[in-house]
Amino acid sequence: MSVDGDRTDRWRAYWNRSALAYDEQMNRFERLMAPGSRRWVCSRAEGEVLEVAIGTGLNLPVYGRDVRLTGIEWSPRMLDLARQRAQDLDVPVDLREGDARDLPFPDAAFDSVVCTFGLCAIPDEQQAIAEMARVLRPGGKLLLLDHVAGSAWPVRLVQRVAELVTIPLGGEHFLRRPLPLVRAAGLEVEESDRFKLGIIERLAARKTVPALRDSR
Repeated sequence: MSVDGDRTDRWRAYWNRSALAYDEQMNRFERLMAPGSRRWVCSRAEGEVLEVAIGTGLNLPVYGRDVRLTGIEWSPRMLDLARQRAQDLDVPVDLREGDARDLPFPDAAFDSVVCTFGLCAIPDEQQAIAEMARVLRPGGKLLLLDHVAGSAWPVRLVQRVAELVTIPLGGEHFLRRPLPLVRAAGLEVEESDRFKLGIIERLAARKTVPALRDSR
């Protein structure tokens, strides 16, 4: 097995072990750092929606009832919890195990793609964003929420120290910034909001519609 493959399997095992405690940890974090942010993101989703790194399904209660939802997650235990949550809430969703770096969907398959607190722990966030852009239809929306590199150097220093533990343990990064990667993928950022010393960022971007060529 390659070094990268061994590392990825180790991280997946970590998130499997963390699945049962994940909801409580995230609820505490979000009450302090990102209240209302899941609703901010999910209320903007429409049509055929793909949620990447759906985790335990914490977003399921805040989607509009008119969306047609597909969720993908690489941790089997988290996916089991998401299935149970969907059943308890009576939310129709197609849940699949898979890798954000190689989405098992054709080009232009979705009207909206959502990822909340997931890009921080995907081994290659640039490839994941490229895949999200690929499966979006022209005019479709990419909706992201994550903790990112803080806006002040003392904050970033603390984040760097934290990464010395969190990256080897579970592949979780604190110094990433998805926004420039979204722009580099050719999407137009329409809304962005960064707060709590710049640590939390949520954004809505749109895949541009190719201009029609004049055939004259």
